[in-house]
Amino acid sequence: MNANPDRKLGDRLILGAVIVLALLWTAPLIWVFALSFKPNEYLLTHTDVLFSPPFTLKNYRDILGTSAVFQWIVNSIIVSLGQTFFTLVLCSLAGYGFARTEFPGKRWVFALVLAGLAVPEQAIVIPLHRMFAEWELHNTYSALILPRLAAPFGVFLMTQYFKAIPKDIEEAALLDNASRLKIFWRIILPLSIPAQATLGIFTFLYAWNDYLWPLISASKPEMYTLTLGLAATQSNFAQSEGIGYLMSQAVFAGLPIFVLYLFFQKYIVTAVAGTTVR
Repeated sequence: MNANPDRKLGDRLILGAVIVLALLWTAPLIWVFALSFKPNEYLLTHTDVLFSPPFTLKNYRDILGTSAVFQWIVNSIIVSLGQTFFTLVLCSLAGYGFARTEFPGKRWVFALVLAGLAVPEQAIVIPLHRMFAEWELHNTYSALILPRLAAPFGVFLMTQYFKAIPKDIEEAALLDNASRLKIFWRIILPLSIPAQATLGIFTFLYAWNDYLWPLISASKPEMYTLTLGLAATQSNFAQSEGIGYLMSQAVFAGLPIFVLYLFFQKYIVTAVAGTTVR
């Protein structure tokens, strides 16, 4: 039996609209990527020709020629991986506690954690700065990592995902005298890999692109993260005299995140679908 012509037409219109929106969404990315291969002198007078000569790799050579750029990359990797690892540990334990255990004031504590979502980071910058200054931790990896470990969204995500896992699996393990920690490590944690991957990607992305807190905490060039270091290399007239260089910086800093997302995008879809199950 042939499909309804009206339905087929509707599907084609929806597909066409999705393609148009996708092109509009990616147009700025394409524009940035194309301009990053253009000579800065050429862009002083031309910004409308993207895919025609001249092309150059000078903008990327200038980035790699900065003496401290590889140290900044190492700093960004250490900070991003550190935040991601410890956030996953803390949020997984807290999420499992909220999802599977009972303790006095549980609802109030969970509500307090969620209230953290409503607090903008700008509101706590000054207290954080004073606290880490008193501890003499500025310009250290600890100062760049610790303030970001408070992740209410991560606790909420893991709590909802653990709630979606059937309790029968744990009850069978409890009958075999397995401890809560063993159940969490051997059974629950492997089942939560999609949510772990999603939270890990979001955390890594946020840590890699973070600019405000490193700007405040890292005052020594050797402790700069990549985003802060690249921003420090921009001159006052970069917008008019170094457009290609600015675009290459954006591509250089964003490429690791793009590659990471390509490898783990299926986990994001799975985790989002899993959190809706009750």
